Amino acid sequence: MKTPLLRSYLFSPADNDRLVEKVFSAGGDAVVLDLEDAVLAGRKKSARNNVARKLQSLQSPHPAVFVRINPITTTGWQDDVCAAVCPSTAGIRVPKASSCSDILKLTGALDEAEMRAGLPAGTILIYPTIESAAGVLEASNMAACARVEAFCFGATDFLNDISGEADELGLATLHAQSELVITSRAAGLAPPIASVWTDLSDMDGFRRSTLMMRRIGFFGRSCIHPKQLPVVHDVFTPSSRQLERAHKIVALAEQGARSNRGALLMENGQFVDEAVLARARAVIKLGEQFGTTPEAENPTAPVSSSAPGVRRH
Repeated sequence: MKTPLLRSYLFSPADNDRLVEKVFSAGGDAVVLDLEDAVLAGRKKSARNNVARKLQSLQSPHPAVFVRINPITTTGWQDDVCAAVCPSTAGIRVPKASSCSDILKLTGALDEAEMRAGLPAGTILIYPTIESAAGVLEASNMAACARVEAFCFGATDFLNDISGEADELGLATLHAQSELVITSRAAGLAPPIASVWTDLSDMDGFRRSTLMMRRIGFFGRSCIHPKQLPVVHDVFTPSSRQLERAHKIVALAEQGARSNRGALLMENGQFVDEAVLARARAVIKLGEQFGTTPEAENPTAPVSSSAPGVRRH
């Protein structure tokens, strides 16, 4: 994984000058300048010009920047790439990704554009968006491509492709999303990024959906409006209580190592093994990245005991 985990990816139509200016100060961890669905065919050229102009004028610090180009199967995507390649750009989102050949075509275009721009080869990463059954089945091959950093998921187009219907539990997309989590992990990619939620009136449903995405192994979510950012940040940021518990687990493991104890037991009765310890360290790392502080004043104080007579697995 080459880039830090990001919680929110806020979209903006690339042809809307006002929104392109506002999106960078809206509070998202990342900005996605959209050249695809949000831009009418007759405005693609002006949208590309907006993207190139904005990327070249960005002053640090700024949110991570991504550009969603048009599908590789359409005309004009090469022009999108030329507009998007800039030192400010972190990655390219590829909509409707369904084959390894699409990713290889984009890789070749990025190689040429980076060379013309004087950027080191491989600077700009690729984020394929899986929106079809074919894309799910081809994901493992796409994951093997060198520039691919993480998958995104497009729920609406995926449901259309399989003739499914959205429901409260997300059952129609659960299998596909779980496949992406497993494929990403096996390939050493970053966790996949959750799809947009289009009903701005249902924030409770949005929170439940975002929690489910986190629980099945996604990290971060695409957003279409700034009002969605607080929910996404809350879900993907460790709470003070979670961070406190993580510090206690690490302190217990260190205490056990010093005393050569094989089995470790928290005060609440939970055993601590390597998997629990690894998860605690990951929580601490996220807390440090996003500025969470432990709830306890002394999170490293001993709060646990060993379990005599039980071997550690």
